[in-house]
Amino acid sequence: MCPLILHRTLGLSARANVKLHRSEAIGKNAITGYGEGYVMINQARHERTVVVLPDRLVTDWAASTFDALTADHLAALLPLDAEIILLGTGPRLQFPQAEILAPLIRARVRYEVMDIQAACRTYNILVSEERKVAAALLLG
Repeated sequence: MCPLILHRTLGLSARANVKLHRSEAIGKNAITGYGEGYVMINQARHERTVVVLPDRLVTDWAASTFDALTADHLAALLPLDAEIILLGTGPRLQFPQAEILAPLIRARVRYEVMDIQAACRTYNILVSEERKVAAALLLG
């Protein structure tokens, strides 16, 4: 497993910008940092909702915010063929209603709901384990 080293600038609040480093490159998409309203993927800044997979990025996912999330948005993730979907709900953990999660449940796709920070860290760990993961990150 590729260990991650987490760096925080001393003296900042819990919402500080965070930069993640891999101890070795594995040639796949890595989330290399995050902060309020953005994530860094392979050192490139993304300020709009994005779906990150080991081998590609989906930058045109129609979901924009947690409050606007619908079942159709999650159904659109099914063709990505991920074994697990991480739903990053923004700066704080929020749980979607069951009817919104229904497409994933019906398709028997494993999913985890977490805040953006946890989704970024978990994505990198699962990629280092060569898992077929998709991180759907709601940045709005």
